[in-house]
Amino acid sequence: MFFCILSIPAFAGNVISSSLIFSANDRILVLAPHPDDEVLGAGGVIQQAVAGHLPIRVVFLTYGDSNQWSFLLYRKHPVVFPGAVETMGLVRHDEAINASRILGVGAQNLIFLGYPDFGTLNIWYYHWNQRPAYRSIMTRVTAVPYKGAFRPGASYKGEEIVTDLRAILRDFKPTKIFVSHPADHNGDHLALYLYLRVALWDEGMEGKVQLYPYLIHYLTWPKPKGFHPEKYLTPPDALANDENWVQYHLTPTQIITKEKALQAHKTQYFSSPRYLLSFVKFNELFGDIPPLKLQLNKNVYFFTPQKKILTPQELPEELNEQERSAFVGVDWKSLRWESKNLVVTIGLSKPLAQDVEASIYFFGYSNKTPFEQMSKINVRLGVLSYSVYDQNKRLNQDVVQVKRSPNDVTITVPLGLLGDPQKILSSARTTLGNFPLDNASWVVIELQ
Repeated sequence: MFFCILSIPAFAGNVISSSLIFSANDRILVLAPHPDDEVLGAGGVIQQAVAGHLPIRVVFLTYGDSNQWSFLLYRKHPVVFPGAVETMGLVRHDEAINASRILGVGAQNLIFLGYPDFGTLNIWYYHWNQRPAYRSIMTRVTAVPYKGAFRPGASYKGEEIVTDLRAILRDFKPTKIFVSHPADHNGDHLALYLYLRVALWDEGMEGKVQLYPYLIHYLTWPKPKGFHPEKYLTPPDALANDENWVQYHLTPTQIITKEKALQAHKTQYFSSPRYLLSFVKFNELFGDIPPLKLQLNKNVYFFTPQKKILTPQELPEELNEQERSAFVGVDWKSLRWESKNLVVTIGLSKPLAQDVEASIYFFGYSNKTPFEQMSKINVRLGVLSYSVYDQNKRLNQDVVQVKRSPNDVTITVPLGLLGDPQKILSSARTTLGNFPLDNASWVVIELQ
């Protein structure tokens, strides 16, 4: 038996290739970086899974305990002590239970991992293998502090997160996974997608499950802001043609229920209702960038260029004047596999300015070596110079080759430096000091 919700497959300016179809044999796994993301990205999908009596699990990477600005508004005073921050997490934990109940999911089907809010991308970059555990900025702990978490006491390290996800995959055996998107501008959202990719590879499940990433944070997207249930959610223009987009069409009852579930996340809804309600639309949207399959000495893979010279009105509202002036967009231009090297070219919307840095990441994966032991290379570009790191360890600059023009950078990375991988996870981003400006989508590169 099959059941689906059919919808119009095309929107103005953006084409959606297909509609989401459920099978009676499906097992639905929803992975959320924070409590409320499960409703924003997949609230309608969750309701449909429940209506079809499909097995479902909802997994939260963090307790959302470091979102102090929403709590400042909700509590009327700042919460800064570590113990109080953990209490924030417990509040958001309970909100997630209440919201899930509204969607029809019982608390027994929820899993809270308890890793640090606003810290899991930092763990991805710098805290693997022999590196010390990450210390949370807000809670000041280095391991999961919550007694009700999936594995209390698990260290804040990359391999621990992968271990938890692998255990959930083995136990639940999902057929469809809904997870945050690799182009999302929120660090926890990016990181969850990447940890899941590694876990799927380690479990030999790639190709055996269907992956449906949902986008939440991306420049000024979605549009229009506010409550517009009669309108469609459409992909950002910059990503519309790069991905295989699929939609789920909500019924009127599901739209109403999704709105109620969002309101149950009281701390978040109180601080930014207009933004949250932007995701209560006629459909939910899922897209993923297919793995890029490179053949030796053969094709250069050119990515669809994004519109990166943005007007001030198109930049995120939270940027101040200095950040708007310094903004440098970054995107992929080409890839090539040459003998023992990977050659990557990225494009910049304008030359790097003082205090603006571009970072390009290369994380190799091999089924012969545990992922935590593989090199995690970061090439950091300044105005005139560059440096190379493996996690936080600085390497000799000569281990990679860098060629630059004002708006292009080409990096040649020896595959031996990456551990002779079969796959490579790669991305690029620009920052002003510690403030993120832009990032190119993380991509999976397969060497065939």
